[in-house]
Amino acid sequence: MNLVEFESVTKRYQLGEVEVTALNSVNFTVQKGDFVAITGPSGSGKTTMLNLIGCLDSTTSGEIRVAGQPVSKLNDRELDLLRSRTYGIIFQNFNLVPVLSALENVMLPLYLHGLSKAEMRNRAQASLAAVNLTRFAGFRPDQLSGGQRQRVAVARALVTEPKLILADEPTASLDTASALSLVGLMKQLNTERKVTFVFSTHDQRLLQHVKRVVELRDGRLTDSASIESAQQAAAAKTDESEVA
Repeated sequence: MNLVEFESVTKRYQLGEVEVTALNSVNFTVQKGDFVAITGPSGSGKTTMLNLIGCLDSTTSGEIRVAGQPVSKLNDRELDLLRSRTYGIIFQNFNLVPVLSALENVMLPLYLHGLSKAEMRNRAQASLAAVNLTRFAGFRPDQLSGGQRQRVAVARALVTEPKLILADEPTASLDTASALSLVGLMKQLNTERKVTFVFSTHDQRLLQHVKRVVELRDGRLTDSASIESAQQAAAAKTDESEVA
């Protein structure tokens, strides 16, 4: 099942007198259970692509469908509802509210879902348990390590039970141990709970663990392949050279 479909999507921005093409006729799909990395040099269109996937921006041309529904046909209220029910977002700089505890930060997205305070608390506690932070529920962000704050951000993204989690450079500000721990957590959530992830990254530590890599260069999709396929292709080349 395709959660997201791009059909010849182009996005242009006007910067003064210069028009910049961030994405150029991109075709792309995200399927349920995907674990996809969007990679490419700075300025290649990675963040733009994430914003479009998450319906945080609109296309210049082409069509985006979410669960088969054309996004361009939705009004503002319908878009807000779609975003709140479909996506969880992990921000690079965490975006935690400093005066709130980890539990209260995780509860925040649920205020839009019409739940009772008890229901919100129970779901937030379960979400923190999923990222192994139960005993830190009462801690404020300044009392947590960078890796722990990122896990709170993951818990907050999970708490609404979204169909798809988006992350922009999720390991960029983490040390190696914290980055590998976060990668392991995301992979575990993808494997055991079938959580779908799409994220941008330059981090080779993360690329080694994904199922599929999408490469952008100058706004164009230049590669989209599973890691398994890439490994098989590399093995085939090795075999050919040995035969030769």
